[in-house]
Amino acid sequence: MEKPRYHVFVCSSSRINGQQQGFCHAKDSIEIVQALIEELEDRDLTGEVMVTNTGCFGVCQAGPIVLVYPDGVWYSGVSVDDVGEIVDSHIEQGNKVTRLEIA
Repeated sequence: MEKPRYHVFVCSSSRINGQQQGFCHAKDSIEIVQALIEELEDRDLTGEVMVTNTGCFGVCQAGPIVLVYPDGVWYSGVSVDDVGEIVDSHIEQGNKVTRLEIA
């Protein structure tokens, strides 16, 4: 496996026991993960970008949270409708989506 160019983490409010509950989960984070995976597949970027769902990042009031590494960019209040813009701007063009960025 080659090292991906980007690694995208999405809070899905996963708990140690495997249960998913919490703010990000309640705000459709699982659908965000699925939309990211589908968008990357449609653009033939799956070899360049890895998507991982995670547990809580501790900023629940700002969720759903999406992190893009290696850039270290945190996005807040992400919805399924924002996925295409994140892939267009950040993943393909290297430009942060400033309206979603946690500064």
